[in-house]
Amino acid sequence: MRRFAYVRAAAVADAVSAAATPDSKFLGGGTNLIDLMKMGVEEPAQLIDINRVPLANVEPHAGGLRIGAMARNSDVAAHPEVRRRYPVLSEALLAGATQQLRNMATMGGNLMQRTRCYYFYDPSFRECNKRTPGSGCAALPGYNRIHAILGASPQCIATHPSDMCVALAALEAVVQVHGPRGERSIPIADFHRLPGATPQRDTNLEPGELITSIDLPEMPFAARSHYLKVRDRNSYAFALVSVAAVLDLDTNGAIRQARIALGGVAPKPWRVPAAEQALVGQQPGDAAWRAAADEVLRGAQPQRHNAFKVELARRSIASALGAAAALS
Repeated sequence: MRRFAYVRAAAVADAVSAAATPDSKFLGGGTNLIDLMKMGVEEPAQLIDINRVPLANVEPHAGGLRIGAMARNSDVAAHPEVRRRYPVLSEALLAGATQQLRNMATMGGNLMQRTRCYYFYDPSFRECNKRTPGSGCAALPGYNRIHAILGASPQCIATHPSDMCVALAALEAVVQVHGPRGERSIPIADFHRLPGATPQRDTNLEPGELITSIDLPEMPFAARSHYLKVRDRNSYAFALVSVAAVLDLDTNGAIRQARIALGGVAPKPWRVPAAEQALVGQQPGDAAWRAAADEVLRGAQPQRHNAFKVELARRSIASALGAAAALS
């Protein structure tokens, strides 16, 4: 592990000021960053500990909720207002990692998770454009069972690992950040990047910007929501496919609005508004679910070892939407 400087910030302004030092990283729970440092994947020159920065509140905001970036995943999952108004987020958080990790992991850190692609995580594989731009992508000719079927590029087929971010995509959350140029808001749809020709960039954060909070908009129909995670084992495993489904039904039971986001299939949480629009006016049921799934998966490009994800995603979308529709 590379030697690094360590500073402790007490306020947002202190943290942002300290980040002016080149190769700095913010340290929250450290559940991903420290692992990557031990592996030699991340080698920051300086860690800025933000655990004393007061950013852990969950409070009403503009009719919705504002969740501080330092709020712990387990606390947010158990929060009464999150469970009542945005159950899909609580379910997604509880589906991630273990209780011990959820007790440490922060909401802001979860947004910054890096892919669990085997080739990225292990520096002994020299071909990884995400780790070393221009070196190649070992996953393309290699074992790519867990990799993307949507949104990838010839430079990178890694998937985004977060459960929480899939729920946030369906809830149309907004990420608040503070940086050297001041404050700005980033819609969750614009926060993470597709790899394109620059797979080393996971997000649209600018250097030195610190996530301060996540805003959940007022969305009364989000109470009818469900998160489904399909994985190889029931604990401490990342999604092969996951689905966050949110439905609004009218008095006749027809679909008035829908939100669908997928995880485990793309380099960022995957949402297709055309699939959601196709559900509007339809009666809940298999025919509607199949049509939506077909729209979500249009243009899927599976690799040698992950073609099963296409049908798995199709069935998972139907299952998640059916579960949401069945809620009272």
